[in-house]
Amino acid sequence: MADLYSQLNVARGASEAEIKKAYRKLAKELHPDKNKDNPKATERFSKVTQAYDILTDKDKRAQYDRGEIDEEGNPKMPFGFGGGPGGRHAGGGRGGFRGPNGEPFEFGGDAEGISDLFEGLFGGAGRRGRAGGGGPFGGFGRRPPRPQKGADAGYRIEVAFEDAARLSGQRVTLGSGKTLDIKLPPGVEDGTRIRLAGQGQEGPAGNGDTLITIQIKPHRFFRREGDNIRLDLPISIDEAVLGGKVRVPTVDGPVMLSVPKGSGSGKVLRLKGKGFTAKSGARGDQLVALMVDVPDDPDLARFLETWPGRGKGNPRVALGV
Repeated sequence: MADLYSQLNVARGASEAEIKKAYRKLAKELHPDKNKDNPKATERFSKVTQAYDILTDKDKRAQYDRGEIDEEGNPKMPFGFGGGPGGRHAGGGRGGFRGPNGEPFEFGGDAEGISDLFEGLFGGAGRRGRAGGGGPFGGFGRRPPRPQKGADAGYRIEVAFEDAARLSGQRVTLGSGKTLDIKLPPGVEDGTRIRLAGQGQEGPAGNGDTLITIQIKPHRFFRREGDNIRLDLPISIDEAVLGGKVRVPTVDGPVMLSVPKGSGSGKVLRLKGKGFTAKSGARGDQLVALMVDVPDDPDLARFLETWPGRGKGNPRVALGV
């Protein structure tokens, strides 16, 4: 399997920002939605996403750079055991051991020979291990490795702002071409991960899992503040002075909002239960900040020039000016 850095086309010492930039470029090119007839592209997309997830995790990246885990995030076998072509290991004979003059030990393909060697070195620990399972090298060379589950697969999906607030279901296309419908969890935010058990790569001990990373798209006029949503709402000068009902957009659709008489710019009104769903299951609110739109109107200007209240009072008195 290719080196994780090579998969993302970045240097080994690349910064996190460079890794993210490279991933975004590749994800756009390889996304399954754009390559429905190209299984190789979707398979590469899965590998690129897995590489991104490992290299943007500070601890996992350090483990990978030290050679402690492989490209799929699985621990590597210690001591160099694992075998090369023909069942031989690095360093000569089948066990990779050399004698005092550098000649390779050959054990004749008999695992018993390896155990006997450790018996001589460790005072019979090998035989005790075979008989009773004890000793530091009990059953060395005889016990087959435990079957491993398949590797986990990683995907990153973009979710519309309104969908995230309403916890609307999402459809995900896996590298295999299989589509899954997933539910967004309460408290979802940018970077939330959803684990789909058994939906990863196949393995002797069963399938691995699929990890879905949620990326919430920014909205053109809504802003998230914790579990609340903030909206700057323009109102006309007559609506501000005289008050009245105005139509307001929310993530659940437009609603009518009552604007009190004499409302100025910056006044905040609250729409209950129109925000994001918290982990507790309760929904936040929508905070509506009024922004008075003053028109360039000659008739309004003439009226204010003769308005009896002109020049009376100081709206900046609280600022000390």
